[in-house]
Amino acid sequence: MRKELDPLLHSALRLKIVSVLVSLEEADFLFLQEQTGSTSGNLSVQLDKLASAGYIEVEKTFQGKKPRTLCRMTSKGIEAFRQYADALKAYLNV
Repeated sequence: MRKELDPLLHSALRLKIVSVLVSLEEADFLFLQEQTGSTSGNLSVQLDKLASAGYIEVEKTFQGKKPRTLCRMTSKGIEAFRQYADALKAYLNV
């Protein structure tokens, strides 16, 4: 029996976000926006969903007077991404 694909990660933008973050220690909001081609509003909503699920941590700081949002994967998020990739491979018979 095939594993279900995690619906939270199956969204194109959320999958792009975790695909970027999984290979980095952390990334800021602007970098993620550039890498995903997302609008700031949509990216913000999707980051909140991933953070609510415990897949990422979001840290809001200031760099000088400018706000800065840093994102990083959690161990739960890394495991969810690994399981998603394994399930996808099973569907593709890879």
